[in-house]
Amino acid sequence: MNKSKPNILIVNDDGIDAPGIRALIGAMKELGNIVVVAPDSPQSGMGHAITIAKPLRLDKVDLYPGVDMYKSSGTPVDCVKLAVNQVFKGKKPDLCVSGINHGLNYSINVIYSGTMSAAVEGAIESIPSIGFSYDDFSYDADFVKCLPYVKAIAEQVLEHGLQSGTLLNVNIPNSASIKGIKVCRQANAKYAEEFDERKDPHNRNYYWLTGVFQLNDHGQDTDVWAINNEYVSVVPVQFDMTAHHAIPTLNTWDFDVKKK
Repeated sequence: MNKSKPNILIVNDDGIDAPGIRALIGAMKELGNIVVVAPDSPQSGMGHAITIAKPLRLDKVDLYPGVDMYKSSGTPVDCVKLAVNQVFKGKKPDLCVSGINHGLNYSINVIYSGTMSAAVEGAIESIPSIGFSYDDFSYDADFVKCLPYVKAIAEQVLEHGLQSGTLLNVNIPNSASIKGIKVCRQANAKYAEEFDERKDPHNRNYYWLTGVFQLNDHGQDTDVWAINNEYVSVVPVQFDMTAHHAIPTLNTWDFDVKKK
């Protein structure tokens, strides 16, 4: 490794051989020394899951010439933990980047996303971290239009760092004329979910999760608005989930069980 360059950890949730991670490797190679640790199979929607009931595998692979790569049998979060503890041997990388995810991770999706959870784990480890997602679910998605924005945002994080406990959630629109980058807040939205009930050949019920995205927020400062208006959205995210604004109200409640 070039000791004068930053060390960059690359992870994802779509798997070690996903086109999105290949694009991210290409962009990050221009910025520093890269190490890739990614799941050996797709792990979308895993959120912040970790593996505790079975052993983990970590195998070196040679997919791209000159790239230090490992595949893991674990989740995206497991990949970050293994990278920090086993690959970097406790010496933290200068940057953790996750993605580029096939499909958006804006609004409520940030909670379910394996891509973002890997970046959150990087931030928990005090590594400046970014999750990148692109509005194209297809396997042959063209990530070329993403790369200038990926590189520019990563360069700024390497230059300025991020506040402790904070990471970036970056979503890129599938547009031929991206207008620029918007720093946004997470939109208030959810999925109206249903389960499609079907029968298997043994006449047993099984279910496919379906749903419709419901946007309850029409502000022009949200990640959903930015994507719908052809901007790259950058949302600062924190893993401290405390609702600080609710603490004063809760402190007025009567929790004295001795009076009950």
